This record gives sequence, C-alpha cells and structure tokens, in this order.
Amino acid sequence: MTTPAPLDDLDQRLLNALQWDFPLVSAPFAELAARLGTDEADVIARIDRTKQEGILRQLSAIFDTRTMGFGSALVAAKIDPDRIDDAAAVISAHPGVTHNYKRNHEFNLWYTLATPPGDSFDEHLDVLHRDSGATVTRKLPTLKLYKIGVKLDMTGKTAADAKAAVAPHESPERREEMPAPELSDTEYAVISAVQGDLPLTPLPFDALGSTIGLTGAQVLETLESFKARSLMRRFAAVMNHRTAGFKANAMGVWAVPEAHLDDIGRQMAGFASVSHCYRRPTYEDWPYSVFTMVHGRSARDCEATIDAIRTETGIEEHALLWSVKEYKKTRLQYFTPDWDEWRAAHLATI
Repeated sequence: MTTPAPLDDLDQRLLNALQWDFPLVSAPFAELAARLGTDEADVIARIDRTKQEGILRQLSAIFDTRTMGFGSALVAAKIDPDRIDDAAAVISAHPGVTHNYKRNHEFNLWYTLATPPGDSFDEHLDVLHRDSGATVTRKLPTLKLYKIGVKLDMTGKTAADAKAAVAPHESPERREEMPAPELSDTEYAVISAVQGDLPLTPLPFDALGSTIGLTGAQVLETLESFKARSLMRRFAAVMNHRTAGFKANAMGVWAVPEAHLDDIGRQMAGFASVSHCYRRPTYEDWPYSVFTMVHGRSARDCEATIDAIRTETGIEEHALLWSVKEYKKTRLQYFTPDWDEWRAAHLATI
C-alpha cells in the first residue's frame, strides 16, 4: 500500500458515486464517466489507483444479512485489558465476525457476529465468550433498524448538523424470525461471484458471469431480483475510513425514554453523518437503547455531530465510545467453506 496522493475534485465525486449510486448496468464505468464528465478509462484508472492506495476497500454487492436468513447481533464484551489482543484474535477468527474493535469503555471489545441459517446464534456466541476469556458478554441484537448505510462524503462539505433523507434500502425490515430465502443453484453462484471485488474492466458483469457460466445480462437480472426481494441492499464501494481521511469513528449511545424511542430513533437517523442507527436491548449494566455510529475526519467532527443530536433531541444521558483499535473490518462472506471448518473445530467441543 502506497501513501495516498491527494484526491482531486473528480476523485472525490467519483468515490461518492461509488458509495451512493453505483449503476447496475452492463457498462457501469462508462455510465459513471458520462455522469462525471470524463471517460471510461479515466474512471477505471482512478478506481484502481484508490484501491492500490488503500482508500477504497472493495466494490461489491451488499447483502442484507437478516433477510438472507442469517442470525446477527452486535456484541459487547468485557475483557482483561492485558489480554485484549489475544481475545480479539480468537473472536476475529470466526467467519461471521465482520467488525471487531477495541473501545474506550468498561465494555472494551465490540464485535458484530452473524451465523448461518439453521445454526444456533447462542451456541456460536457461547464459544466466543468462553474461548475469548470474556468476563461478561452482552448480546445486543437489532430491535428496530432506523438506518444502515455508510456514506463518507469525500468532498468534506457535509456539516455536523446536516440532514439527509433515509432511503428505503437504508431502513430494511427487521423481524424476530426471518426465515432463509429459497435460492436456486444459479442464485448461489451469483452470490458467490458478486460478494467478491468487481473486476475493473469495461464489462465487469460479463467478466463475473463468465466465471459461473452466465452472461452479464443474467448476472444483472439476478441482482435486480435480489434487490426486489430485499436480499441485496445495494451494490457499492466500501471505503477504508482511516486511509480515506476519516480517522475518527465513535459510537454514540443514548438512554432514550421508552415512550419516545421510535420518534427519537428516526430523528437521530436523519443526521447525514450518522451511518448506523438502531434500537437495541438494555441491561442492568447497560442503560443505552439507541445506538448511532458517526464517522469524522477528526474527533472534533464526531463530537460536533453528537452534540448536534443531543441539542436537537434533548437526550442528555448518553455516552461516546471511541474506536481505539481496529482488529477486523470486512464484508460477510455467505455460504463459504469457512463456516463448516469453524463448526468442526469449535461447536463439537461445547
């Protein structure tokens, strides 16, 4: 990974487009070029450069974990600070752990865990609790999803108190029981292909299709069906936050009165700098019911957004948890052999 070169205006607008509105068409880079006033080769070259520099992590399908029938939850753990790195390594080895962070709190290790259809989420979590040596592990599933969608404004023009409408794909339905969808062999093959990085060629979906015996048009048709069934939220770029200039991320957690949860949750989700907003359960040692993730170019940016939320909503009881170390950040890989390998190594030993 090289030291990133400064991003010019076109780079910034391109990276925004890749995150916010990637075109699902046969020649997407040509369409992006037409929108941005350049040519296809320039778009491909700029994307390749930002990938090589570590600014852009991946360009791929973003599936909805729960609609795909997977169990999932945010997990908070209390770990002996002297062995937190070892504990994090144990947890990160699980194929369903996509995010794993050390935070500045008594609950000092936070991770997201997903488990495949038919598996017991609690069985997996029990293993991670035991093998990590956590003294306390709290399961924090989504009770209500108000917003999910990381969109880093690379132009730097979004104010701390700026608002943005929450798009339908950013607030997908959540029910306690969400059965796995019926998928054909072709659909499994397409999922396998599009969850990897999109090839940087003029006809990338043709290139993906050729690896699984389909045409590009068939791949795109399948992706549109995934969107219609809410299996796929969008096709988009994921940025490396820190390399992209967003060096701070903070989790604002709020003790919201029960009677006002939905109104306040939606209000908080309307802040443009909030990428995730959820209602989650509370415990005796955890009174916070609404979670807001904020990314900023500095700690001051994050604090400004949290302060704007506090001022507008009037919710005073809150905490701001900072990410102080990133152990893992990746996309969930669906239906891969890693799951069988992890089960064989761990579940039989409970």
